[in-house]
Amino acid sequence: MHCPFCQNSDTKVVDTRISDDGHSIRRRRECTRCSKRFTTVESTMLLVLKNSGNVEPFDRSKVISGVRKACQGRPIKEEDLKALGQRVEEDLRSRGLAQVRSEEVGRAILEPLRELDVVAYMRFASVYQNFENLDDFQRAIDMLKQQAA
Repeated sequence: MHCPFCQNSDTKVVDTRISDDGHSIRRRRECTRCSKRFTTVESTMLLVLKNSGNVEPFDRSKVISGVRKACQGRPIKEEDLKALGQRVEEDLRSRGLAQVRSEEVGRAILEPLRELDVVAYMRFASVYQNFENLDDFQRAIDMLKQQAA
């Protein structure tokens, strides 16, 4: 880590703390040359492997945006969408992998969305699982009814 003041590459860690979200570490550092202190934040990066082969950082706001479309016209609060996004991210990070496939992100969304709103779940599932006809919808509805019983 280079000192932002004098560019010295020799710095020492004075204090380390875990951030409030639990996904990053805040370190207080001191330069051995100029003795000035500065803070760094270190975090792990969760990457998503897209179907196209591209890899991009996980973005919770994309999860929320996709789910918001499925929830359009439904009585769902913005706080509920944010909580769902956080739950999906925590689920994916708890797997201990640096990279997940986009399909895994979609699967991680399904259960919390079903618990939030079954109509939004059906909308999302119909796109995510490529429903092609009414039989696909009927199978999904039958499965929901079995789970509710």
